[in-house]
Amino acid sequence: MLRPPVLNWASLWKRSVVLTHCPSKSVMACELHAKRLEGVDKNIWVEFTQLAAEYKVVNLGQGFPDFSPPSFIREAFCNALNGGASMHQYTRAFGHPPLVKILAKFFGRIVGREIDPMEDILVTVGAYQALFCTFQALINEGDEVIIVEPFFDCYQPMVMMGRGTPVYIPLKPRKSTGPGLSSADWVLCSEELASKISPRTKAIVINTPNNPLGKVFQRDELQMIADLCIKHDIICISDEVYEWLTYDGEKHIKIASLPGMWERTVTIGSAGKTFSATGWKVGWAMGPGHIMKHLKTVHQNSVYHTATAAQEAVAMGFQKEYDTFGTEESYFKQLPAMLHAKRLRLAECLRSVGLEPIMPQGGYFMITDISGLKVDLNDPSTKGEPYDFRIVKWLIKEKGLATIPVSGFYSQEHSGDFQKYIRFCFVKEDSTLKAAEDILKQWRIKQIWL
Repeated sequence: MLRPPVLNWASLWKRSVVLTHCPSKSVMACELHAKRLEGVDKNIWVEFTQLAAEYKVVNLGQGFPDFSPPSFIREAFCNALNGGASMHQYTRAFGHPPLVKILAKFFGRIVGREIDPMEDILVTVGAYQALFCTFQALINEGDEVIIVEPFFDCYQPMVMMGRGTPVYIPLKPRKSTGPGLSSADWVLCSEELASKISPRTKAIVINTPNNPLGKVFQRDELQMIADLCIKHDIICISDEVYEWLTYDGEKHIKIASLPGMWERTVTIGSAGKTFSATGWKVGWAMGPGHIMKHLKTVHQNSVYHTATAAQEAVAMGFQKEYDTFGTEESYFKQLPAMLHAKRLRLAECLRSVGLEPIMPQGGYFMITDISGLKVDLNDPSTKGEPYDFRIVKWLIKEKGLATIPVSGFYSQEHSGDFQKYIRFCFVKEDSTLKAAEDILKQWRIKQIWL
């Protein structure tokens, strides 16, 4: 009796790929990737996170707190997990009803209008996915998107994946009139911004408070952007994940709250940054229903759904903040007060070793001028890379301290002008900041001795 042949499924699969995609070629020679991925494969976080892990460094590079979220939000998560079977199953795809309802109620009070929780809000897998949904839903091939620099690095590849064309305009430092340098000294030229607008301009992207600079856009700056958006019928994509983290009396203003802007603004938010729980990956996009419906289409055809228990916990957190808003009981007042002290500590440390920090008005980060450093960059593996990339890799490998190069937050056409800065994250335990101080001061002592 003849036995049927044993099928090698792996071989058959490989053969089917060859026949389908590239006849007469080996599978390894096929172009299996989509064209929209070309030029967006590199990621600064992948590279420097791997390097930091390899050298087991003191990490002031990545933007996450290394301390626990407040007890009330952790208890809310525990309560959600113990809240019955529904907390472990799917919820509404576009946002857990208790969460979108409290977000609408909370932010409706801030922007001064009624927000429809079911139409105007989309809950996403972190702010990152909210940004992805926004760009993929709104940008067509050939559309131009103006991006204010420095920018969070995902804006550029997400625009390009939508076949849009990024157009860049950098904030530029002006001479400070007071003691020390501040992120307020970095300004946007209204004439230059207006000159970037063309008939193909679809959107302007802003980030306030800004990562990595820490700039908090002032009302007059936002009004200038709003006026251009209204005049030219342009969408504004406003990344506001650090909205509760402002210092020295600065106030965050939502551009969507300005007259005529709600109808044309997508506002991005983050529960991870709001409640110091970045690993929960709960974010949202908020805007008028006629825009949000397109983001929802991308969401339902990609991740579809965000974790139910995490959304329930965030809803509980926002309810507490709604009830205590503006009081000393509010975490939104307690967190910036705590981080203000850490910010001052890092700035003083950097000055003590001869570096010049740019004091941030908001956010997690502080950049510093490294042009005065005297470092022997003899690592052949970094030859040809931007100066700030080489400095950061030297700090990781030789000093055990992780930071992030600032030119990675700029377009290729402008990055060469901003290679003299590196970024530190100060949202860390005091023990982490102390360890970084020890490294920097020991390095300074050796420099002086030599």
